[in-house]
Amino acid sequence: MSKINLLIKKKYKYELLENGFSNKDISIGKKVLSSKRITMAQHTRNFENQFARKLNVKHALMVNSGSSANLLAVFAAGNPLKRNHLKKGDEVLVPVLCWSTSIWPLVQFGLKPIFVDIDIDTLNIDISQIEKKITKKTKAIMLINVLGISSDLFKIKKIAKKNKLILFEDNCESLGTKLKNKYLGSFGNYASFSFYYSHQITSGEGGMITCDNDKDYEILFSLRSHGWFGGTRFYSRKFKSYNKYAKKFPKLDPRYIFSNSGFNLRPTDIQAAIAHNQFLRLDKLKKMRNINRNLIINKIKKSKFWDNQFKFISPSKDFDPSWMGLPILINEKFKLKKNTFINYLDQTGIETRPIISGSFVNQPAVKLYKLNIKNEKFKVAQKVQDLGFLIGLHTSKISKKKLQLIHDAFYEIDKI
Repeated sequence: MSKINLLIKKKYKYELLENGFSNKDISIGKKVLSSKRITMAQHTRNFENQFARKLNVKHALMVNSGSSANLLAVFAAGNPLKRNHLKKGDEVLVPVLCWSTSIWPLVQFGLKPIFVDIDIDTLNIDISQIEKKITKKTKAIMLINVLGISSDLFKIKKIAKKNKLILFEDNCESLGTKLKNKYLGSFGNYASFSFYYSHQITSGEGGMITCDNDKDYEILFSLRSHGWFGGTRFYSRKFKSYNKYAKKFPKLDPRYIFSNSGFNLRPTDIQAAIAHNQFLRLDKLKKMRNINRNLIINKIKKSKFWDNQFKFISPSKDFDPSWMGLPILINEKFKLKKNTFINYLDQTGIETRPIISGSFVNQPAVKLYKLNIKNEKFKVAQKVQDLGFLIGLHTSKISKKKLQLIHDAFYEIDKI
């Protein structure tokens, strides 16, 4: 039997994710399906409005994935209808511990990613390195808020303002986290969110992009759907630009004006209805993930076998975190055992994965597209790749049996 088939058939005792859908989620999805109005419509609009209100941002636009949200953000920031827009060849600072689709929209637009190392205590971009990397060509920063926490975004926002940089927040992993009572995803010019299966809320697939600027929203709105400005009847047609185009092109049907280039990144109303229902209980889901995190860490650290075998990321008191997963670093003395240990956890029934994708400069695609020509080394991100992994945090309370499973398996690291 192939390794792929074995992975498909394997049943974990403690998975990265659990079934995230409640009976009400499923019922709502069925109801939308039965209504025959499946594509983007009123449920999408309702969810967007609720999302913007809770995060205290002006605009929210739902898309089909968090990756699409990043794509839209970059192409909106570089759109010729925007003043002082990004141009091909401009440089964008990016933490080297990142996901691929935080990088590829930059490359696809023709921008140049400049990698920055991370802070070992937060796994986020190292603020002390940001200003060292800024040059005359630097025009933006792409942040990745990792697994439920971030760097000090108040400081980074000041740096961005001082240097007139566009600030992107990839907040796909941190929906619901607050820093000094301000939601992550409300600091940048643009912010992206993901509703993938293992994230804080889920619609299977889905995402959101937020902004506070009216012109940015108009551009995002048209880019999401073919460059089409008329949109659907579930959206207001009171945009200043909508009326301007209608008057300028009187021979065109104003409902079908194409003012821009575009994609098809629309969500379905089924996704929106399910995600909206989960969003209404985000605080409860967040609380349970945090409870499970504390139970797991306490079970391990209060053991008689505890000898600092593992390091857990502990944010400052300024954070009210919404954890997506539990990142863990093994003690450096076990570095050579790391792969054996991960394999042991897998065989025991505990599913793991790398922290994001490790130091992204190690990925073959970086060489393919020549994104690290100087062959720069990033010591901290490399350390996280060498020592780090994560396990899941579920939205129902972890059982004593599973806690004991994790405890016993983790302390095998001393014996392997």
